[in-house]
Amino acid sequence: MTRVAAVDCGTNSIRLLVADADPATGELVDLDRRMTIVRLGQGVDRTGRLAPEALQRTFAACREYAGIIKEHGAERLRFVATSASRDAENRDEFVRGVLDILGVEPEVISGDQEAEFSFTGATKELAGGDHLPKPYLVVDIGGGSTEFVVGDDRVRAARSVDIGCVRMTERHLVRDGVVSDPPSEEQVAAMRADIEAALDLAEETVPLREARTLVGLAGSVTTVSAIAQELPEYDSAAIHHSRVSHDRVREITEWLLRSTHAERAAVPSMHPGRVDVIAAGAFVLLSIMERIGAEEVVVSEHDILDGIAWSVA
Repeated sequence: MTRVAAVDCGTNSIRLLVADADPATGELVDLDRRMTIVRLGQGVDRTGRLAPEALQRTFAACREYAGIIKEHGAERLRFVATSASRDAENRDEFVRGVLDILGVEPEVISGDQEAEFSFTGATKELAGGDHLPKPYLVVDIGGGSTEFVVGDDRVRAARSVDIGCVRMTERHLVRDGVVSDPPSEEQVAAMRADIEAALDLAEETVPLREARTLVGLAGSVTTVSAIAQELPEYDSAAIHHSRVSHDRVREITEWLLRSTHAERAAVPSMHPGRVDVIAAGAFVLLSIMERIGAEEVVVSEHDILDGIAWSVA
């Protein structure tokens, strides 16, 4: 076993995994897994820069994670940064801050690398069974982008497109600086057109419709599963490898799009940092399912973070 630490810093959240990994057996034993909503991508789509307050929230989380990594005595650490820090003009400021706190430079990876990590993390467990038909389509709906990966035992094709839950919310569901509550039909129609155009782009290189199993990753998808199961609180064990039908995803998405902030916040499994962006995230998931004709989505709690851990083990 090798004790490793992996940090995934996305547009909406930053996450840590400290685990013992055995590459020979494919076993990854969690010691600590946590997530903090920092909204690093706040305003990036509009300004092209990481906001000072977003950087401070992210650095505060990094300081907390540094203590946990030291406590567990991880031998190796890899810090991967995704969409927001790829896009930002001032990403050097972000890189310097992380290096000072954690002692490693964040790797601002490409969308294709992001997709490969997501696929490895999501399918390493599934590959041992024969109950889910291949090829898989792994869909990682992040804050700034969504990754599409088709593969069986390995990645066959991957593409990253800019339709994350934060980006779609800020681009289409915000008026006068606040999230519409609920959005208008015109706002939803504009968001749908944007998503459909991005799916067209993804299909240029990824055969989405060839997939026989849809695997959904990240907070938007796991929150939809929690709502579908009417969980009294967020429960990773209940969510991991749960299945949500197309009809149920549609019902939940339609409710989220017509609900108020207070109604969404009252959902017991809803993370406070996801209240304003979950409708857009669910809408991206629904649009994907409709595009490929998926009857259900298999929800995985194991994703890019696990893929990063395996890459360093």
